[in-house]
Amino acid sequence: MSDEFWDMVAPLLAEGLIDEGTLMGGPCVRAKGEFVAMPNHKGDGLVVKLAKDRVAELIDGGQGQPFAPAGKVFKEWVLVKSFDEERWQNLVRESVTFVTG
Repeated sequence: MSDEFWDMVAPLLAEGLIDEGTLMGGPCVRAKGEFVAMPNHKGDGLVVKLAKDRVAELIDGGQGQPFAPAGKVFKEWVLVKSFDEERWQNLVRESVTFVTG
């Protein structure tokens, strides 16, 4: 899954919209030093940072799952398991707007 993540973010990296970083001991992408997204380190999926209400909307709509490493739910992070390159890119762009806004 990590390969799909890096293939998906490659155009965004090329645009200079995001850069590579490290979060929770694993690779991630950031925008202006703020964490944006990472591949799910415990399986398939994209983990992306969004506003709490947007995270709740995605979870309530069945499009995402709570992100809870070590049992603690992160309210501004959502896990999106099913791969869809365009959708994932849109979520990463939405995250960039959120974290840099």
